[in-house]
Amino acid sequence: MSKNRRRARGRRGSVRNVPLRTHWLLLTTLVLTLSAALLLQGYTQHMFDSTADGAEREQGPAQAVPAQISSGGPVIEGAAGRTAGPQARTIALTFDDGPDPLWTPQILDVLRRNGVHATFFAVGTQVAAHPELARRIVADGHQIGLHTFTHTNLGTAPGWRRSLELRESQLAVAGATGVTSPLLRPPYSSTSDALTDADWSAVQSAGEHGYLTVLTTQDSEDWRRPGVAQIVANSTPKDQAGQIVLMHDAGGDRSQTVTALEQLIPKLKAAGFRFGTVSEATALPDPVQRASAADHWQGLALITALRTSDWVLAALSWLLWAAGAISVLRAVAVLVAARRHKRMRGRGKAWGKPVTEPVTVIVPAYNESAGIEAAVRSLLASDHPVEIIVVDDGSTDGTADLVEALRLPGVRVIRQQNAGKPAALNTGIAAASCNLLVMVDGDTVFEPDAVRMIVQPFANRRVGAVSGNAKVVNRGGLLGRWQHIEYVVGFNLDRRLFDLAECMPTVPGAVGAFRREALLRIGGVSDTTLAEDTDLTMALCRDGWRVVYEERAKAWTEAPASLGALWKQRYRWCYGTLQAMWKHRGALTQRGQAGKLGRRGLLYLLMFQVLLPLLAPVVDVFAVYGLVFLDPVRIIGLWSAFLLLQVAMGLYAFRLDKERPGALWSLPLQQFVYRQLMYLVVIQSVFTAIAGSRLRWQRMERYGSLTVPAGSPLQATTAPTPQSLALADSWVEEARSAVPAMQYQGYHSAIPETPWSQYHDPGQGDAR
Repeated sequence: MSKNRRRARGRRGSVRNVPLRTHWLLLTTLVLTLSAALLLQGYTQHMFDSTADGAEREQGPAQAVPAQISSGGPVIEGAAGRTAGPQARTIALTFDDGPDPLWTPQILDVLRRNGVHATFFAVGTQVAAHPELARRIVADGHQIGLHTFTHTNLGTAPGWRRSLELRESQLAVAGATGVTSPLLRPPYSSTSDALTDADWSAVQSAGEHGYLTVLTTQDSEDWRRPGVAQIVANSTPKDQAGQIVLMHDAGGDRSQTVTALEQLIPKLKAAGFRFGTVSEATALPDPVQRASAADHWQGLALITALRTSDWVLAALSWLLWAAGAISVLRAVAVLVAARRHKRMRGRGKAWGKPVTEPVTVIVPAYNESAGIEAAVRSLLASDHPVEIIVVDDGSTDGTADLVEALRLPGVRVIRQQNAGKPAALNTGIAAASCNLLVMVDGDTVFEPDAVRMIVQPFANRRVGAVSGNAKVVNRGGLLGRWQHIEYVVGFNLDRRLFDLAECMPTVPGAVGAFRREALLRIGGVSDTTLAEDTDLTMALCRDGWRVVYEERAKAWTEAPASLGALWKQRYRWCYGTLQAMWKHRGALTQRGQAGKLGRRGLLYLLMFQVLLPLLAPVVDVFAVYGLVFLDPVRIIGLWSAFLLLQVAMGLYAFRLDKERPGALWSLPLQQFVYRQLMYLVVIQSVFTAIAGSRLRWQRMERYGSLTVPAGSPLQATTAPTPQSLALADSWVEEARSAVPAMQYQGYHSAIPETPWSQYHDPGQGDAR
């Protein structure tokens, strides 16, 4: 056994397969944190009621409002049913809806110039957005009160929301200013005699929590913007009675309010009125107290969370717009490239003289008894001269015996101890007698013209490898259809783009052709990554060879039939691709063919197979956020537009591949299961790579479904012989008598309970 082979075998024996639980915990934490940030953002921004305070609203019944309340003063202690009013010739200016970064400072400046203190009923979200203004209000000697957290109508709000609105607004004030205030002005309230039963219920509930409700006696109606003179007139008392005047420092253009204040204060002072805060006007002790340390720090945490959620939402919005734009540009680029690729091939552009020299087909096989006979027979049915080498890599299910029992001409079996697929391929390369090699997995069957088609590009001496067109054979059920769509739309459209850009990153192991001298020049197939086909293709590109796509070379391969099997396969693919990208990152700075791979192929893979999938969970969370807090019609419309774009791509891709488009009906469902599975695979792979863990090779389960769909000329060539069935039955019986089940390097292979021949119908050549 060679040193290289011993090293490969040793690696598989000592590989660390440490389950990475931490990254799933981290991902869950990140998603929950993002969800909480969006929930907080949605509640504060999109549950915010921006209706003007004085706007007309439907009046409800008022039978439950006590007479002493409806006829009493504007300051109400709801729990005790007591009221208080301003003293004669005393004005309490009150401002709602702030603080606002434009108008609040101007109003504060006017009040300071005139030596007047006022009361500001602040909205919690505005305090959190502008805590420095709340601090200035308190520092200038003004009184601060609460106007709820999101300017909601407390009279119509359920009990849980009333409590939340009051508590969160109190915390915002405590965090910003270091004080707490029991003064509350419910949004949409006016005078005492306008209270309804619902309003009274809210006042009582607030009183039970220790809040004093402050209504008004005189409305400036500045929210209507009636003009400066009218605001001054509306705010001027008609007699010598004290007043609590309602004005606004936010919620719209308050320039008229600022100007009106400049005129109103000197006018009322000249008339003998004095100004004070609500508590001063009503001769009540100042209710504003220093906040406890707990309330202050909780308030700071709330403000930090709100501001962070603002930044997160802004960043996400830009990211999502960028991702959407890039995805649309990719779709356009892929479709344009596919059309151009079709025209180039459609005009019959020849690579050169027809390639007629014989080809060596290498079939690496490890426990492939379920499909190896169909694969080999399909290769023998080729309309191009072939030599077939089956390299049995230490199979334990009789794969080599099964092939040898077929006694097929031109088929050679090489046995070796298990050393991995790269070692098996290198064994086949060394034993090949032809310069042109086709590599095919043991779970794949070829169309009769596939070998001939796939070697024609070798007429061009620059071509070192050719990717064929792999198709899903077991496309029944949703999972099969989704993979069928992915192969046709995702893989094949990308290959056409890569072909035109001369940056093909992967020749699939299921159907690929190579120039033997090119493989020998780079040292054969490397075993340093789990995606040996991607690693090999990138190495060829960096060596200066061109890799092309021949869509007419069709081969049928088994796809995973369960979510677990699909996860294992794609996990290995994705992790191996990341390994190959990192291994060949030097191509980014190279020139020529290597530079095309680096600056085109690697960047494309990084953008669309790594970064965008990592962003996909955010897209899903944001979509739910949009449905709940934004315009659901708009969100559904955007989703539908992207879906239509995918359907259009699918229809064109299916047309190019001459496939029936019926499977595309399942495309919408794919967005809710398959897409999530794929981006979770990428996340798992990225975290595995970052953690430095090495992934064990995970062999896909074989199902024995390698029969080509109806109408294929291969149907008559894949029938098993009586001799091969008898050999398989004898192996099954011998294995069952020796051990009921085998465990080989961590992979479980159960011995069938039914004779092998019962799975086949020799008359139809089909695997049931």
